[in-house]
Amino acid sequence: MTHRTTPEPAAHRKIDTSVPHSARIWNYWLGGKDNYPVDEEAGDAYTAVFPGIVTIARSSRAFLRRGITYLVAEAGIRQFLDIGTGLPTADNTHEVAQRIAPECRIVYVDNDPMVLTHARALLHSTPEGATDYVDADVLDPDRILAAAARTLDLTRPTALILSNILGHISDFDQARSIVTRLMDTLPSGSYLSINDGSRGVDPVFEQAQDAYNESGAVSYNLRTVEQITTFFDGLDLMDPGVVSVPHWRPDPGSPAAEPVAEHGGLARKP
Repeated sequence: MTHRTTPEPAAHRKIDTSVPHSARIWNYWLGGKDNYPVDEEAGDAYTAVFPGIVTIARSSRAFLRRGITYLVAEAGIRQFLDIGTGLPTADNTHEVAQRIAPECRIVYVDNDPMVLTHARALLHSTPEGATDYVDADVLDPDRILAAAARTLDLTRPTALILSNILGHISDFDQARSIVTRLMDTLPSGSYLSINDGSRGVDPVFEQAQDAYNESGAVSYNLRTVEQITTFFDGLDLMDPGVVSVPHWRPDPGSPAAEPVAEHGGLARKP
């Protein structure tokens, strides 16, 4: 069993409670307690304009759960690299994966000091498996890969999880380049899971997001469905492709869900 944290730069940074932070606001929308009044204020201001953001947050989490379940139970994946993991809530990647296959190995990556302080909660692995937390920025894929290789065997198929993180990279070409760099290192049979907020679907959502980006918080850039789809170029998209996240392989028997302005997909590297 591995419970390890790699405390590097973030360990020496203080948590700024005067500025709202996306991970803490997301935690607030999901019903978590790891946030501050400034995050609640920002979250409430957002929901006042667009109450549907709470549905998006929960739909995003459900998409992640269903995707990991497919990867472990049907695709046979046993290794996960989850970048931009955020604060722990229900059904974290290792919890979903290790419930099905206890031997799964998971590396979480984030660079937020508050996430680092909660890393131990993330790192409660099964005895058969392993978890690690790496303090690194998505903008530094080489550092991420080097650190992940301490826990994962990157010569074996691995699932790369990028959930609501690529929107924080303002330059679209740079975001595509980072995804390509990460996937180029992973072998055939690896998978890429991406979900992000989408533009061109709900103008009220876009209005709320634009206002949030002007608040002083770290901005998050919505992208068109076509742009999100191009992140999967060169890979084999699994059915049903890139769709609104509630429509990606919904649980059997679940009621039909309305689409939300967040799209995602899962693809296999040939």
